[in-house]
Amino acid sequence: MGNDYLIPANSKKSMLIFGLFTQLDLMIFGIGLGVTMILLIALPIENLAWAIAAISPGLIAGFLVLPVPNYHNMRVLISSAITFLTERQRFKWKGWCMLDGDEQETNQR
Repeated sequence: MGNDYLIPANSKKSMLIFGLFTQLDLMIFGIGLGVTMILLIALPIENLAWAIAAISPGLIAGFLVLPVPNYHNMRVLISSAITFLTERQRFKWKGWCMLDGDEQETNQR
């Protein structure tokens, strides 16, 4: 083999539990399922509204830890969207082609 290198496609995936979850993700999901189990025991689930209320913590926790392409999971996607929408949106260009003069100087060069 003539200097061929094998680079793993996703080397950070090995640091996750089951290749998908962090400890915080599993804690969120476990707490959501625990609360759901307690509510299923405590609430009268014969009524549809009580049944939905009882299973909603598990569904919400499952939605938050759902894997999403290009992001870790829905929790990270939602936090990135909130950060994008609430922080400063005016970007100052300081690229490699920016000159410190006015436009007439750039036309003369």
